[in-house]
Amino acid sequence: MKRYNITVNGKTYDVAVEEAGSDSAAPIQTASPAPAPTAPIADGTKVSAPMPGTILDIKVSVGDTVSEGAPLFVLEAMKMENDVNAPCSGKVVSVNTTKGSTVETGTVLAVIQG
Repeated sequence: MKRYNITVNGKTYDVAVEEAGSDSAAPIQTASPAPAPTAPIADGTKVSAPMPGTILDIKVSVGDTVSEGAPLFVLEAMKMENDVNAPCSGKVVSVNTTKGSTVETGTVLAVIQG
């Protein structure tokens, strides 16, 4: 039996899968939500996901200084790549997502302090 973490619509599930043709008679286990890691959100201007999708690229790091309109993330939604731009100028104080993660509309991706 192999264990996997699978993310569906932003929720992570811990699942166990038995290989086909396996001689083991292990019971089938149902998926149960795994606790999602939560990071505290810093004070400042929050940069939120404008739509649900997958983070393809992160163009900034904590400590970077950005100008208003600068691209911060590349978000794939409906097979299209969309830039998520800085709503203001300032210093990036937190990046709250990772490359490859699935996000929902309104998910805080980063925080900028002006």
